[in-house]
Amino acid sequence: MGRGKIEIKRIENSSNRQVTYSKRRNGILKKAKEISVLCDARVSVIIFASSGKMHEFSSTSLVDILDQYHKLTGRRLWDAKQENLDNEINKVKKDNDNMQIELRELMMLEDALENGLTSIRNKQNEFLRMMRKKTQSMEEEQDQLNCQLRQLEIASMNRNMGEIGEVFHQRENEYQTQIPFAFRVQPMQPNLQERF
Repeated sequence: MGRGKIEIKRIENSSNRQVTYSKRRNGILKKAKEISVLCDARVSVIIFASSGKMHEFSSTSLVDILDQYHKLTGRRLWDAKQENLDNEINKVKKDNDNMQIELRELMMLEDALENGLTSIRNKQNEFLRMMRKKTQSMEEEQDQLNCQLRQLEIASMNRNMGEIGEVFHQRENEYQTQIPFAFRVQPMQPNLQERF
């Protein structure tokens, strides 16, 4: 008992239409693969669903198949404008590849610069730490020198005061030896004489 023939017309029920599309699409793609393997044929199938989704199978490059189609039939599927677009696409792809190479180089350069910058920052921080230590050490040394200077100034002042004291006593002794007699004060008013 075989299948009955169906009338080939649009299926109105959308869910039935979708199921039929899915089954028949898979069948067509399966048959295309089988014929390409079994018969060593060059096959290309492209199917667009009503939703716009594309399904395809190609045993070799689609461009090669289309070029062969052009040669054998003499028909052009696209005109010079589309060929220019194809050339433009190829040029953009080539430019994109070159940009990818340049981008990789720039990324390597960026990494090298980042590493260099990190190294410089580390050296700068180390230098600042050394300068702070040196400054602190110099400040401590300056404090010690200031303290020694004050001690020397105090010792010098004490020595000078001792010398001044000696000079004063020496002068005082010299002054006393220079006075040969003593003065006696006589009051000028008579009543003051009587009291003494």
